[in-house]
Amino acid sequence: MNKNGLLATVTTLLILFSAVLPVQAAFPKNFDISENYYNVYGSPDINATLIGDNEYSRGDTVTLNIEMMNKGTITGFEADKDVEFGEAVDLVLQQTEMQYESQVTTAVGILATLTSDDPNIKVKSGAQQAGTLKQGKQSSSPTKFTIEINKNASAGTYPLTLKLAYQYQNNVQLGGDEYDPTTGIVTNKDVGIWYENKTQTQTIYIKVKEEPYFEVTNVTGDLYPDEGGMLRVTYKNTGEEPAKDATVRLSAADPFSTTDDQAYLGTLNPGEEAVAVFDMDVDETATPKPYSLSSEILYEDSEGHDQVSDTVKINTEVLEAKESLPGYEIGAGVAMILAACFVVMRKKKQMQE
Repeated sequence: MNKNGLLATVTTLLILFSAVLPVQAAFPKNFDISENYYNVYGSPDINATLIGDNEYSRGDTVTLNIEMMNKGTITGFEADKDVEFGEAVDLVLQQTEMQYESQVTTAVGILATLTSDDPNIKVKSGAQQAGTLKQGKQSSSPTKFTIEINKNASAGTYPLTLKLAYQYQNNVQLGGDEYDPTTGIVTNKDVGIWYENKTQTQTIYIKVKEEPYFEVTNVTGDLYPDEGGMLRVTYKNTGEEPAKDATVRLSAADPFSTTDDQAYLGTLNPGEEAVAVFDMDVDETATPKPYSLSSEILYEDSEGHDQVSDTVKINTEVLEAKESLPGYEIGAGVAMILAACFVVMRKKKQMQE
């Protein structure tokens, strides 16, 4: 096949390939396969690492800091066009292309996306821009993602999927007109760079701690406006570790008040329950409806450290005020009783006469 036939065939292939490539990976306008001096093999290789502790408590909302390093390598190269001695234009372009080709391992425009397949771990952040990373370089600042851990999540290890999408330089072509020996420059030099898309997937692991965890399993007590009453709250340790010397601290908010805001639960092993009793006052203007109170539990963990639990909600209710007889009905009742007593006493006196 002659040179013109080969060029026509290659041009046809380029058009076909560009039709199926994403827009950002399309061949550059000046890309000319006939002036390719080298084929360089290699690409970026991004390694992501979670910075700091990866162990969290159930119910936490935390920010993950992920650091990236480009460990890409050039695995080989070959000459694609022989240059004869004296071909000054080709010699200059060949040397220039090699400088460009060394950038094949640079990851350009990294877009990082973190996802979770487990409903107990929710990723709150969308895709994050992580910039451009050259070979052997580490990201100047971590890429951040916020996650939310379900309060009912079991202790254990959870995988998160980190997807990295970026472009890298696949090939470089150069062209020019004439070589100026006085300046060593090729006039009208053109550079065509072909970028390709690449994605990498990596797993980031987080852990949910084994620790005590508290839930309210039952609430009893009749609370009336202007009266209050005794509130009995059952707490259960649904976690994996014991809570020693546990004490409940109640936060009373309007329309409630109390001088009895703490209750001792003792040691709660996993699965055990204890009842806290609070003497509550209720404002006389309280609206009868459901209310939510906040509490927290102070305890000693299995390593002897003092801990405070997350807020534990107590759902209770203010009942309708007790009905009482109006004043005039009370007066009428008293009058009727007195009248009845008068009649009885009068009859008794008449019988005696």
